[in-house]
Amino acid sequence: MAHKAIEVTDANFAELINSDKPVLVDFWAEWCGPCKMIGPVVEEMAGDYEGKAIIGKMDVDANSNVPMNFGIRSIPTLMIFKNGQLVDKIVGAVPKHILTSKLEAQLN
Repeated sequence: MAHKAIEVTDANFAELINSDKPVLVDFWAEWCGPCKMIGPVVEEMAGDYEGKAIIGKMDVDANSNVPMNFGIRSIPTLMIFKNGQLVDKIVGAVPKHILTSKLEAQLN
């Protein structure tokens, strides 16, 4: 069975990003076209990085606190956290190799 991205919510966000592994969070919404394009890439990465990084998705329509705190205005926005700190941010649908290279940079 394919590894799935973790569903990130306002409630579990703080706990997740304070992991000892890098964390990639995809902020998305059901109605967002570019989000639908990048969604499968994020799911694929969840399998690729199992055990090495945490890959999660947050529905901005269901969770407003975290996106508001980070001032997210456009989606998809993908954020990479390390030790609870925001270390990288990608706005818009980008090719998988860009996401993987940014995540790889946080793995060592």
